[in-house]
Amino acid sequence: MKHQLALSACASVLIASISTASLAQNTSSNTDKTVDEIITQGQYLYSDQVSALKTPTPIIDVPQSLSIITADQITAQGFTSIGDIIDYTPGVNSSQGEGHRDAIVFRGVRSTADFFIDGVRDDVQYYRPLYNLEQVEILRGPNALLFGRGGTGGILNRVTKKGQIGENFTGYKASVNTFGEFDVQLDSNIATGEHSAFRVNAFYENLNNHRDFYDGERIGINPTVKFELSPETTLDLSYEYADHERFIDRGIPTDDDGTGFPVEALKDIVFGDPDFNKTELEAHIVRANLSHRFSENLKGVFNASYADYDKLYQNLYASDYILATNSVQLDGYIDTTQRQNLNLSGNLIGEFETGTIDHTVMVGVEYSDSANNNDRLNPYFRTTGNDRERFLATRPLDFRGLSGTNFDGDPVAVTFQLNDNSNLNDDTEADIKVFSAYIQNEMALSDKFDLVLGARFDRFDFDVDDLKNGVSRERTDEEISPRAGLIYKPQENISVYGSFSRSFLPRSGEQFASISEDASLLDPDVFENLEAGVKWDFVPGLSFTAAYFQNDQTRADRDDVTGEDFEIRGLEVEGFEFQFQGQITEALYINAGYTHLSGETDQGREIPRELPENMASLWATYQVTDQFGLGFGATYLDESFITDFDIGDTGAHPTLPSYTRFDAAAYYDVTDALRLQVNVENATDTLYFPSAHSTHQATVGAPLNARFTISGRF
Repeated sequence: MKHQLALSACASVLIASISTASLAQNTSSNTDKTVDEIITQGQYLYSDQVSALKTPTPIIDVPQSLSIITADQITAQGFTSIGDIIDYTPGVNSSQGEGHRDAIVFRGVRSTADFFIDGVRDDVQYYRPLYNLEQVEILRGPNALLFGRGGTGGILNRVTKKGQIGENFTGYKASVNTFGEFDVQLDSNIATGEHSAFRVNAFYENLNNHRDFYDGERIGINPTVKFELSPETTLDLSYEYADHERFIDRGIPTDDDGTGFPVEALKDIVFGDPDFNKTELEAHIVRANLSHRFSENLKGVFNASYADYDKLYQNLYASDYILATNSVQLDGYIDTTQRQNLNLSGNLIGEFETGTIDHTVMVGVEYSDSANNNDRLNPYFRTTGNDRERFLATRPLDFRGLSGTNFDGDPVAVTFQLNDNSNLNDDTEADIKVFSAYIQNEMALSDKFDLVLGARFDRFDFDVDDLKNGVSRERTDEEISPRAGLIYKPQENISVYGSFSRSFLPRSGEQFASISEDASLLDPDVFENLEAGVKWDFVPGLSFTAAYFQNDQTRADRDDVTGEDFEIRGLEVEGFEFQFQGQITEALYINAGYTHLSGETDQGREIPRELPENMASLWATYQVTDQFGLGFGATYLDESFITDFDIGDTGAHPTLPSYTRFDAAAYYDVTDALRLQVNVENATDTLYFPSAHSTHQATVGAPLNARFTISGRF
């Protein structure tokens, strides 16, 4: 088996090489206008020099599942968050993320760190805005060759808008929904000379929804400048400022003595405090991208970025519920994170021939240095002397931070102040340095066969100071991540592929918050993925993709008695997915997807947490007239377990019930520079619970609501 996997890995790397060679041939034979049209239809990963796959590659030549969501799609479907995009993407579903961050389940693997912006890691926990994006790229399966540690189930890459030389335009958008939430966006590009351009994207959002206490504000501004230093050299510089604040809502309890489903009678209650439940983020992000063509056959791309994040999240949430007494126990914490990330990377892409084989070889190196300071403090209830207290589950809870009564009617108050270190959960300072080098060869073996082979080396140095316990620990991991794929193209518009890839995740976890004494001695978790699929472009702008995959995790462990190291099976997931997307007719566009998943945990449970067996989505737009169009959408999510263990005396298992949600849209182009649009969410007003973080924290989906938008460009 190991030999087969190794051979598959070699095949994957070779396939990646071939797809790049194919791209170079296609690009040279097409006019710029044609390439632009294809990009708009989503047939390429982003064609600038900072795409997720490092080189602009036709989707049909990529030996893995991926989805691209363009800015036009984001506008048409009224998406306002990463979570909205996930609802309509096969192979992925959303997790709650403790109410303060994006969290995606990639083929059964939950992640809060596999996020990238212009191909550079963006792993701080927050809600990412969409105001400045050209497109969103979602790649499924392990992706360590291009992205390093993590990427165990997939990655999400946001591609930002860049300056456009020789163009002057201003785009705008303003929206308000029936909850009272509103936002405004601006996108302005100015040609500052024959070889330079300045572009600025900015937005302001005032948050509101169907839940008590919920509010917030988000501000973002992203000025960029592009310089064409020579016909062969382009420089992009970017600065982004983000200031976000919002209420944290962790959802409602489940019935642990009955069905295990969320308690619908509690659907209108917010188990938190209007003052204590909040998250705040301030971020400064600077990025630079330099692209230089040394010759017709050699190009270099160099990236540098520095980001400074300052984040706070503080909340109370339901940690236990007793149906017989209708009483809820509240727990909580306050957590602060200060992180500075420096990322430097460069790669060279060269094209050459050996005999009858065309090669596109990419070699690259990356260096990152992250400083992370994190502390967590539990609340202190004066009535109990600890971090938990019980209340009657009524709306609203009889509790307002420093006043109110508990379940027994006693006056209660809570503080998040340090109390003799007893409520200090952790306090750490960590430094993470990563050096990486990778090589990938895409080979066109013949008109029918492409081969991709590649491997990546990562050296991961982790140092952490546990300030609470006065202990310092360090660990160094060195890992090689292979990729291999083989593509067979019976004709130019059809590809059949098989691929293998491997990725790893150090035992320090995604966010470097700590590394225990036991974890510091253990090897990283390893994820191996096998995938086979087919991609078929019926006609330009209309495609079908399907894939079968297996994702297996191996974990290191240690015998408590003998101290010997051994390996255990972790999460195993297999499934298949398909996506059908494009213009059926000049008037009708459809994007449909379906995913089937099954899995097993290391405890032998057949259905792991957050793994719905079936997921499906459909979005269709119909252009009624040249000016007027309609949209219809539907998403289905099978029931899924919230945890990997039973609770309660009856053995009830915390479960999110299945649901189907219907959405709709209508738009009217008043002029070329003015569009009126309405998007309706949950048109049938279904009560549903889309995600959860833990047993008694099930998110309550929004009821019927509508968003009204004015947008345009001049």
